[in-house]
Amino acid sequence: MIKTILLSIAFLLLFAGCVSKEILPVEVKPAAKKIDYLVDVKPILDKRCVVCHSCYNSPCQLKMSSFEGIDRGGSKVAVYNAERLRAADPTRLFIDAQTTQQWQSEHGFHSVTSSSLKNSNYNDSLLVSLLDAKRKNPKSIGDYYPEADNLTCAKDKGELEDYLDDHPNNGMPFGFPQLSDKEFTIISQWLQQGALGPDDKQQSKITSPSAITAKKIDRWESFLNNRDVKHQMTARYLYEHFFLAHITFDKNSNEFYELIRSATPPGEAASIIPTLRPYDDPGAERFYYRFRKIHSTIVHKTHMVVMFNDDMFKRFNELFIDVKWNEQPHVVGYDPTISANPFIVFAQIPPKSRYQFLLDNSEYIIRTFIRGPVCKGQIALNVIHDHFWVMFMDPEYDLSIKYPNFINQHSDKLRMPIENGSSDSVFKLFSDKYIDDAIKYNEERERFYSIIYKDGLDYNAIWKGNTSKDAPLLTVYRHFDSASVHKGALGNLPRTLWVIDYPLFERIYYALVAGFDVYGNVGHQTNIRRYMDRLRVEGESYFLDFMPKEQRQSIFNSWYVNQHFLAGEKSRYLPSSMPSKISFNSDDAKREMVEYVVEHHLNRSAGISFDKINYFRAGEKHPSLPEKFETKDDLIQAIRAVSRPGTAFIQAINGYNSNLAYIRIRIPQRKDLFLSVVVNRWHDNVSFMFDEKKRLDPTKDETDFIFGSIGSYPNFFFDIEKKDLADFFDLLVNYQDKPEYIAKLLKYGVGRGDDSFWSHYDWFQKRFYEDDPLQAGLYDLNRYYYHAWGDELPQQ
Repeated sequence: MIKTILLSIAFLLLFAGCVSKEILPVEVKPAAKKIDYLVDVKPILDKRCVVCHSCYNSPCQLKMSSFEGIDRGGSKVAVYNAERLRAADPTRLFIDAQTTQQWQSEHGFHSVTSSSLKNSNYNDSLLVSLLDAKRKNPKSIGDYYPEADNLTCAKDKGELEDYLDDHPNNGMPFGFPQLSDKEFTIISQWLQQGALGPDDKQQSKITSPSAITAKKIDRWESFLNNRDVKHQMTARYLYEHFFLAHITFDKNSNEFYELIRSATPPGEAASIIPTLRPYDDPGAERFYYRFRKIHSTIVHKTHMVVMFNDDMFKRFNELFIDVKWNEQPHVVGYDPTISANPFIVFAQIPPKSRYQFLLDNSEYIIRTFIRGPVCKGQIALNVIHDHFWVMFMDPEYDLSIKYPNFINQHSDKLRMPIENGSSDSVFKLFSDKYIDDAIKYNEERERFYSIIYKDGLDYNAIWKGNTSKDAPLLTVYRHFDSASVHKGALGNLPRTLWVIDYPLFERIYYALVAGFDVYGNVGHQTNIRRYMDRLRVEGESYFLDFMPKEQRQSIFNSWYVNQHFLAGEKSRYLPSSMPSKISFNSDDAKREMVEYVVEHHLNRSAGISFDKINYFRAGEKHPSLPEKFETKDDLIQAIRAVSRPGTAFIQAINGYNSNLAYIRIRIPQRKDLFLSVVVNRWHDNVSFMFDEKKRLDPTKDETDFIFGSIGSYPNFFFDIEKKDLADFFDLLVNYQDKPEYIAKLLKYGVGRGDDSFWSHYDWFQKRFYEDDPLQAGLYDLNRYYYHAWGDELPQQ
């Protein structure tokens, strides 16, 4: 009998342990006035919530950058899913549904703002419950990197109770300090009052252009919707390249617009046609290109600005309307396989016009590769090295421009895997066909160039740029699973360089941007990644065409260390038989060519020169640390000293995906300095999708220090007083996992859970807006990582 009673008690205790603690409704202090969403609530959400909840990588697809997004709520379906066998239904805010009711009834979203308690001083919405959980358990536990933790997409109170019972420290903001009492009170009072959005007058104001901008829009919409065939095909080409752009009509304006296809004409409210890709059939014989004002909070990772001013209007007419076309202008339909091939669809437009358009907008176009649909993704981005420079073939030397029939003859080899869409079976999409065709095209191209340029190519074949607005040389930085693009030659001489011609430029854009489906299945996404692997090699090989013929293979091999070709066979290098026309005077042809191009060849008005901090000439050694820190030159000397490969602190954080840090240096009686620290990880090669860590060599990692802001996803903040600079640089150079150095790290580094975190973040964000108001947007904190040193860190 006693045994039975004891077993019963044990069972009850075990059962009780499995029962989640009930989440009690949150008491809300009654507000003395109506809480206004735009005035009171949105500024808090922008500073503390949108920094993680925006773009496709919003946890639970909860986009809080607009009222429509937060009212839509969350979803259990992840947009990023590398194992998806079937394409997912797209859930693009403002595109795939227009009302909250549609999102929740047709797409499975659930509310995070609704409460079961009406007309009460209590609230039990998911949002207030998560915010309150953080207040009750403010300290984060463990290593906080969102993708490594079990986040929740609880759809109701019961699921949230289960989650918080297991993870009581995972309230919101996740891993960061709690909201202030004032911020929490405002949000909870807004929720208690019904979580209302802008009224009709407010909504009209935030979604309508100013009177001055409206006139400019009228002019542009008239141009794009002109029924003349030349205008129709020009508008189609422009739309397919600008559909991701944040368009402004005045550099001093804070209004940005997106170019859409609408079922309604100018003069009526725009009604977007929700196609998956910009070249998909709009499903109507008559549709209209319209400009729709962006009223969501601008976040930097998707903020790609294009200026539509008088100069741009004139330029489009020069390039597309005022020139004679290759064929009698005619409208091309939207057959799926044809529309995915710009070399067929736009064959009638002179390729010189198309290429010059891409060159005019080179920084924006390259940026879309990096910050377009792939706003997150290690596997998508490990197809590129951590640091490289991009140059372009001059149109006068690009044989696809000089001899347009060359493209027409080989357009079948320029087809891309995007023509299969992204919803077919994985096995059908996973094919070598398009990579094999690209290799065949490259062989034909090299053969053609060898015939026409039998003496080779010289510096004149590199595009110089025409105006100060042009970007004839670009720097690309990869920051693990994100990347950034910058005009000019940033950093030291990179390991690899690309030269891009017209066919390559267009294919990279259509494969990675216009035709890439973030909702597609694993076959689609894998095939695009593998195809890009092939295109990267093409860009590198076009640069190698300028190198001495006998050195090309060895230079390429130095970029692909320990390459075992298997799957990498598809990225093999095909050396050209064409000689180089450049007479080199040194043993380092790569350096000699780059230095000549930057210092003597590029148009001076473009303002491109070498990075005075990070660039090292041949034979130039890293200096020692300065004995004192009194001037900016002392700081630069210290930076150059610690940028050497294998710096101790950089080696210590290798493996923690910490590739980007921001530093604030406080200068008494002067403006504080803002520096970005970019870690360029050494990869033996980038030919394979998986096991990236096995190809890393931290002893060869390099570090670039750039004054100002780089990237969109900071991993770490440092805050340093000028008087402590010597101590800080000692930390970087001599770091060891010892108490004294960990103490220094805690002194200068800003932990994710530090009580002062938000004040540090606010400073960097404010400074970004001050330094670059046109291009700036909210940073994303999804990648902010700390503690990388786990339990070894002493208690603060």
